[in-house]
Amino acid sequence: MSNRKILVTSALPYANGPIHIGHMLEYLQTDMWVRFQKQRGNVCHYVCADDTHGTPIMLKADREGITPEALIAQVGKEHLADFTEFGVAFDNYHSTHSEENKHFSSLIYNRLKAAGHISSRTITQAYDPVKEMFLPDRFIKGDCPKCGATEQYGDGCEVCGANYASSELKNAVSAISGEKPIDKESVHYFFNLADFTEMLTDWTQAGHLQPEVRNKLAEWLDSGLQQWDISRDAPYFGFEIPDAPNKYFYVWLDAPIGYMASFKNLCDKKVLDFDAFWAKDSNTELYHFIGKDIIYFHALFWPAMLKGANFRTPSAIFAHGFLTVNGEKMSKSRGTFITARTYLDYLNPEYLRYYFAAKLSAGVDDLDLNFDDFSQRVNSDLVGKVVNIGSRCSGFIAKRFNNRLSAELAEPELWFEFIAANEIIAEFYENREFGKAMREIMALADKANRYIDEKKPWLIAKEAGKEAELQAVCTVGLNLFRVLVAYLKPVLPTLTYSAEVFLNSEVHGWIDELEPLLNHELNDFIPLMTRVEPDKIAAIIEASKENLEKTAVPSVPVVKEKQFSSIADTIDINDFGKLDLRIAKILKAEAVEGADKLLHLTVDIGDETRSIFAGIKSAYSPEQLEGRLTLVVANLAPRKMRFGLSEGMVLAAGGDNGIYLLSPDSGAVAGMRVK
Repeated sequence: MSNRKILVTSALPYANGPIHIGHMLEYLQTDMWVRFQKQRGNVCHYVCADDTHGTPIMLKADREGITPEALIAQVGKEHLADFTEFGVAFDNYHSTHSEENKHFSSLIYNRLKAAGHISSRTITQAYDPVKEMFLPDRFIKGDCPKCGATEQYGDGCEVCGANYASSELKNAVSAISGEKPIDKESVHYFFNLADFTEMLTDWTQAGHLQPEVRNKLAEWLDSGLQQWDISRDAPYFGFEIPDAPNKYFYVWLDAPIGYMASFKNLCDKKVLDFDAFWAKDSNTELYHFIGKDIIYFHALFWPAMLKGANFRTPSAIFAHGFLTVNGEKMSKSRGTFITARTYLDYLNPEYLRYYFAAKLSAGVDDLDLNFDDFSQRVNSDLVGKVVNIGSRCSGFIAKRFNNRLSAELAEPELWFEFIAANEIIAEFYENREFGKAMREIMALADKANRYIDEKKPWLIAKEAGKEAELQAVCTVGLNLFRVLVAYLKPVLPTLTYSAEVFLNSEVHGWIDELEPLLNHELNDFIPLMTRVEPDKIAAIIEASKENLEKTAVPSVPVVKEKQFSSIADTIDINDFGKLDLRIAKILKAEAVEGADKLLHLTVDIGDETRSIFAGIKSAYSPEQLEGRLTLVVANLAPRKMRFGLSEGMVLAAGGDNGIYLLSPDSGAVAGMRVK
């Protein structure tokens, strides 16, 4: 196995508030990938830091009557405590307000300036005459110039989605003082991003980005790159620009440089070679995990800054979508979020680690935390399948054999089948297809449980003279349990540690290196995980009630006349692209007791089967449907119904003449995606 050298980062959390579970999606995804790399034997460093500069930090500290330094120190401790309890194992967690970051920010700026990539000019900005400071767009409020919605910020309308310049807002006021802004001139410094158009065109097409991200960047590049304003005027909490008194680096300039600064801090502590990972000719790997909302900064500005300053560029940037909770958008500005701390107060963090893993793919699709689905997956997969194997077999081994396993493995073929799955599971982990990896692992768990069900150790235990058979069956079961736990180690480090203590054997490497535990003494079994308790979820929702309630939408002027009134509201190609439409084969169809319109369908969508309740009973009998191909919306959030959980939607047309399932032409197979 090759020993790769990898540096991994997550986006830096902003130090003006708590971590919420939307943030945790990214850090847990990154942590699982890093843990997998380390389990494979690769050298992998995971660094991060608090993003600590900017106007919001300065203003919040002022409101609280403390210094910005005191604010970011306190928030940094809270952030790291939340991450640690969720099992996020950074190799180094630092701050952008550090000497290392100041050094590299100045170094990169000076190199860009010396190469002719920095320019300056006078611009006119909104200015708060009471607070005596220039106002970022986000600190100007007024009426939307497009739809008239009130209380909208200067960078875009949350009601109609329009983007506009803050100067276009009607009845604009400073969000800080309430005073009407005035125009004022100031000299600003700019990074000439267009100098790197050719370089960025090549870099974005060279396999460093996901296809969806690459296509979006192509649109931006085709429309022409603009100069990037990298300076802000005093008062501002940040680093002063060299040779430019009272001018400060814009927070987004020094934030990504914080990756370098945190790693340099780690290098100084651990005596590592910084240049091996950041020099222009580096042959190590560098990966950034980010949210899709900050792609522009990471995939355009950041590679250009690095190239212009003679550093290496990232090996790849991995973007993910947003998290919704029970279908509701999470928004810090509108308060619709559950904090990480609130979750930790009530639930096991490894529940969330597994749930995210079960739903994550390599794409940038949004992910919904549906609490009904959350409970069902954790209870069924982790408690009902994996942990159940250990608890079913351990009792017999403890009571009848003094915690000692058999000297031989009764089912070597089954053992090797479990080990052989390591290649496909490793490939899924490597490619960040965590959901597919979890499905493979749970399929193995099903096989292990079937083995135990078929052998029925509880019946063997009642028969005289079958001690050896009982010990053999439980030895196989516990060895299969150990393989499953080893596969889940990147996702569930705490459960894995507890299982290793019980098994009296630590998993050091990847699964292909495992040998069965034979003639081996176990420790007493300890409960590894309990079922999700509904009252705990209810308590989280109650504690976050104000945040989870839908926010009232400001009134919008009524459109009096509308063309194409017989057609639904139009959507754009991005909206349509969110749909995961699959060809599905109906494996089983059955009537639903107590339901007049529903049929219960079990469908194959290629990489898994789904349970779907469809209101098509009036048009089809179950026997007409089995074996038929149809079209399914595969990424519809699961819906808890009175009859069970529906995990998708079949597509049908309907009218006065009845209901008709949509079906593909001949040649289609289950799992095909609709293009």
